Amino acid sequence: MHAFGLNALLRLRRPIRARAGVLALVTAPASSMTGGVRVLSVSGEIDHHTGDTLREALGACTTDPPRVVADLHRVSFMDSRGINILISAHRALTEAGGWFRLAALSAPVLRTVQIVGLGTVIDCHPTLDQALHL
Repeated sequence: MHAFGLNALLRLRRPIRARAGVLALVTAPASSMTGGVRVLSVSGEIDHHTGDTLREALGACTTDPPRVVADLHRVSFMDSRGINILISAHRALTEAGGWFRLAALSAPVLRTVQIVGLGTVIDCHPTLDQALHL
């Protein structure tokens, strides 16, 4: 029922900022469909420089009802902009009769989510598989 099929792979990259002489890049989230659920695999940093890329990807859900899982295991940093984007996506998807879940949060992102209490608003799961099979 949850066979993995690649729907689209976005390979867009844009420079976001230089840090200690190294240019950091953000990659647009890879998107796939699994059992009628849109899975966004996000990598890099989610902040005021990169938030629009994530917001656009989250807003592009075309399933009915809209069901989205954001796989965050490759996200190294998330600030308040990222939190606000996730809350907005959760509200929009819920109002449309769907749902939004977070999966496989990296240690830095998990810490941020715990500090702000985001897990009380959005379902968070230790693995992508667990987020998909509820």
